[in-house]
Amino acid sequence: MSKDEYLITDKPLKALTVFAMPMILGSFFQQIYNMADSIIVGQFVGSSALAAVGACAALTNVFICVALGAGVGAGVLVSRYFGAREYGKMKTIVSTSLISFLLLSIVLGVFGFFFANSMMSGLQTPADILDDAVLYLRVYFVGFPFLFMYNILSTMFTSIGESKIPLGLLIFSSILNILMDLWMVAGLGLGVFGAAIATLIAQGISAVFSFLIFFARMQQYKSPFNRFERQELYSMLRIAVPSVLQQSTVSIGMMIVQAVVNPFGTQALAGYAATMRVENVFSLIFVSIGNAVSPYVSQNLGAKKIDRIKKGYHAALVLNLCFAVIAFVTIEALHTQISSLFLGKDGTAFAYQVSGDYMRWLGYFFIFMGIKMATDGVLRGLGIMRPFLVANMVNLAIRLSVALICAPRFGIAFVWLAVPVGLRGLGIMRPFLVANIVNLAIRLSVALICAPRFGIAFVWLAVPVGWLANFLISYVALRRSWPTDKMASIS
Repeated sequence: MSKDEYLITDKPLKALTVFAMPMILGSFFQQIYNMADSIIVGQFVGSSALAAVGACAALTNVFICVALGAGVGAGVLVSRYFGAREYGKMKTIVSTSLISFLLLSIVLGVFGFFFANSMMSGLQTPADILDDAVLYLRVYFVGFPFLFMYNILSTMFTSIGESKIPLGLLIFSSILNILMDLWMVAGLGLGVFGAAIATLIAQGISAVFSFLIFFARMQQYKSPFNRFERQELYSMLRIAVPSVLQQSTVSIGMMIVQAVVNPFGTQALAGYAATMRVENVFSLIFVSIGNAVSPYVSQNLGAKKIDRIKKGYHAALVLNLCFAVIAFVTIEALHTQISSLFLGKDGTAFAYQVSGDYMRWLGYFFIFMGIKMATDGVLRGLGIMRPFLVANMVNLAIRLSVALICAPRFGIAFVWLAVPVGLRGLGIMRPFLVANIVNLAIRLSVALICAPRFGIAFVWLAVPVGWLANFLISYVALRRSWPTDKMASIS
């Protein structure tokens, strides 16, 4: 038995913990990597530069999620073939996905470069930071193929049970990015442009190293394979497309929320950008656990070890609970100090207020995000993807409604409501659609009746009730979707 096959041999809690922890650390360093630009430009250039970088974050996260979703589509099949020891098919999937997604990343990079100004203007970016934001975004898209391929390769590593190599590469690139940020921003005084160039170089080096190491790992499996197979591409896309929508919905929602925040001015955007970075740190922990569950489930399904799937899901819930408590305590105790890392002395009282209010509100809802991501991970691993197409579009509609309709009327604090409302139920069955519409109606009714009289914070009291309803529906949906021995026999 190969050492890479511990996901189908070790005790589920141990196997998933050992597998997920490097991914969790990787998500942390990924955000340190991303936050380096914001912290350094905020400290050495000013809050306007922070706002310019922050204005790009929601948009760049959407493109990152395209890469992550594409990787999941390939990773689920790689895991299944790996668990079944069909190494030839596994290598065919790897080769097909790398060729296809490299071409896609180039197309997206060219599109982003030429339409950067239009996209940032469409997000209502404040005029005083628009030029810096567009410059940062264009440099980002020049390096987009590197970022895309790095994320695809990281998913490939985790699909065969190897999560330590991506972690090592990410730590290396994070340190390199920080050092180059300090040199180009603080040393050379290149401002936002220097931060973007530093990120581009670090991404390029990481992508090249990832490819070389993964190529060497694939050489261990001597089975013959095809470099490109159209049928395997179609199989991969059937999982990848819903996964792209599922993983990008949160980022699209954040982008929409940012479009609502932008008209409130540069200082409001600076406060929002600071908290958005913190939100990404914690939310990607739960996303990582969900992504770890997918290959665990897929490998055990391929190996026909159905009984281990439910145990792995329960192990993921334990991990999520632990990190949700850590997130809540950290935010409650240190939200002011965390905001100051980004805003520095240049931040106004309004920027600090926006950051603190938003950050503390999010702390209450991370546990629900964790439960959802673990559940999504099981369904991705089982290949049950179609319901996400409907569910996540409903989620996006909810965010649009709450943020765009209510924020202009009730003020910036109402924007925060869109986040926990939008963090959605699973959507595996029809009652989910009804539940989210009812929840939205409750929140809008409370807002329209109570907010003008008692203040906008009163709206927040309605959110936990809706979350509980979504969780219960998700749990029932998952119970109806557990695999059987018959499913394993046809997988």
